[in-house]
Amino acid sequence: MKARNALLPVLAAGALIFAGASLAQDNTGQTPPPSQDTMQQAPAPAQTSAPAQTPPPDVTVRSVPPAAPQVAPPPPFSQLSGGSKWITEEQAAAYPPLANDFLNASHHGTRVSKAQYEAWIKQVQ
Repeated sequence: MKARNALLPVLAAGALIFAGASLAQDNTGQTPPPSQDTMQQAPAPAQTSAPAQTPPPDVTVRSVPPAAPQVAPPPPFSQLSGGSKWITEEQAAAYPPLANDFLNASHHGTRVSKAQYEAWIKQVQ
């Protein structure tokens, strides 16, 4: 490898670093610091009586969680299943807690058996 080929990436990296540093020091849109002359000529601030500072009032916030919703007891398996061996997701919609927890009750399946339903009832209670 020639020396100039190895030098090119180093020079490019140096140029990028220099460009970044010069952009970081850009003062465009900023006012220059005041000079000695302008600091001596600045008028003294007017003496005004400011209102007395009062401490902020003490605020007490009391909050309680809302009452838990009252849920009806779970219906019998035969009522939800319509006499079949399974409860489908559409049939579970008749009992909202089961519909909300259908994936858990069905063990990520598409239907709930009687044994799964009874185990789910024990888990919920």
